[in-house]
Parts: sequence; C-alpha cells; structure tokens
Amino acid sequence: MTSGPPAADAARLAAPERAVLLGLARRAVEAAARGEAGPDVAAVGAGGALAAPGAAFVTLHLHGQLRGCIGTVTPRGEPLAQNVVAMARAAAVEDPRFPPLRPDELADVDLEISVLGPLVPVERPDEIVVGRDGLLVEEGFRRGLLLPQVPVEWAGAGRPSSRRPAPRPACPPTRGGATRGSSARAEVFGEPDHPS
Repeated sequence: MTSGPPAADAARLAAPERAVLLGLARRAVEAAARGEAGPDVAAVGAGGALAAPGAAFVTLHLHGQLRGCIGTVTPRGEPLAQNVVAMARAAAVEDPRFPPLRPDELADVDLEISVLGPLVPVERPDEIVVGRDGLLVEEGFRRGLLLPQVPVEWAGAGRPSSRRPAPRPACPPTRGGATRGSSARAEVFGEPDHPS
C-alpha cells in the first residue's frame, strides 16, 4: 500500500487544470531560455490531479518543427505539476538533439504536453489505438517511446500512413533479452493560441 495521493491518470484533467499546466510549462520554458529560475509550483496552489504523482512529456516546436521533447514514462514521485515544470525546462535547454533555446526564439515556440497514464503490457498490435496510446518498446537496456500524436502527425505530413503496419524497431539482439511492449493512454494538449 502506498501513501499520498494516487498517481495522476491520463484523460482526467479538466480545462482549468490543463490551463495551469500550460501556463507553468510556458513560464518554465521562458525562464530556462533566459537562464532564470523556473516558476514556483507551490505558489500556484496546484491541487487535485496536479498534486498527484504523474508522468508527462513536454514537446516544443519552432515554426512547426520539433525543437525539444523531454519527459518521463512513469511517475517519479513528484506532483504532476512539478514534473511538467521540470520537463518543460529540460525540453528547452537539455534535449541533446538541439542547442539550448534562445530568448529570441520564445515568441515562435509553441508547446504541447502529453500526460501519460499507467503503462500496460501489450501482447498484440491491435491492443494499441493510434492517436490515443503511446508505445514503449524495450529490449535489454534499450528503450524507445512513441508518443500517441507522432504517427498521426506523420500521416498528416504526407509520410507513411499510421494505418500501415510499422516496421519492427531496429534493436540489435541482446543476451537473453526479449523485446517487450507497453502502452499508456495519453492526454495531449497544447497552447490554444499556438497551433500544435
């Protein structure tokens, strides 16, 4: 038995809770780009699902192109609101694929939050709903995550349709390791004044 509030579950955030998370994430991104301290979650008074442990990814786009994406697959014990602040900051300045976000880029950056529910083992591909479920594939110490919006965005960009079977992940064989898949329902939302 665990103590404290239950973990935040995907698809149960009300519009005001989404707005709080988006505001916190925006302030965290701006502070990170300027080299300042991030927002104080306690000062916002985030309660309910935002105070429960939760896992989330924060994705940044600059002129419609990926500019950063960092997150957690499972709750780390901190409140969901604090997790979103930490992931927003990391997406802005710690994503190893990109240089740190600059203050002059802030006006053109939009952000999206993916709040993940609990991971559930996947036995068959038909258990996954494209656009709703994220997919985690693990083999040995290697892990890869596909957020639920990615195949939908790729299909909409003229890339191969998400309805076609996906190729098997290119994981080299590991000693005694078997490939495992898990899915997590996700609630994905972005800033209303920035198309995501």
